[in-house]
Amino acid sequence: MRQTKLQRTLPALAALLLVLALAATANAQTWKVDPDHSAAHFSIRHMMIAQVRGMFPAVTGTIDFDHDKPTAFDITIDVNSIDTGVEARDAHLKSGDFFAAEIHPTMTFKSTRVFPADDGFSVAGILTIKGTPHEVQMIVTGLDDPRVDPWGNTRKGATALFSIDRRDYGVDWNAPLDGGGFMVGNTVKIAVDLEAIQPK
Repeated sequence: MRQTKLQRTLPALAALLLVLALAATANAQTWKVDPDHSAAHFSIRHMMIAQVRGMFPAVTGTIDFDHDKPTAFDITIDVNSIDTGVEARDAHLKSGDFFAAEIHPTMTFKSTRVFPADDGFSVAGILTIKGTPHEVQMIVTGLDDPRVDPWGNTRKGATALFSIDRRDYGVDWNAPLDGGGFMVGNTVKIAVDLEAIQPK
């Protein structure tokens, strides 16, 4: 029986699709975040007169790339690693008044959209704190200057900047001040410094 034109074309089309899929796979890579060189920093207003700063040094996760462009971020932060330089304050922040670290030991961010911006990449995704998910949008700079370390690993660095209202996540403890206002501000400014390693 003679093959139709469509029957003759299908194998070639399938082969082309396979080649394209293999090429896409070859250009797609998942880089691992280096926890020894990554951290999440934050600042918040205290008593309406000063900024208090702190950090979460325990950051892990992955960054997906395609043709050297980031396509996805999956980041986890250990809440119990919080460090503001004052042990009593750190203990209070871990308590149920703030992060409830015993029940919710991690914060996570999973991107949903990544697209180029004037100064890097605009990354939207779901940030989950204290078990409450909310969409955030951040600007990520860097990731365009790979370097090779003394052990032959290729690395890229980046900084993600954004801010949140802590009340959106149920982190809403506060105390009124005698002269008006409140002890703790609601807007939290966040900078996440990431260093990622290319898979060998």
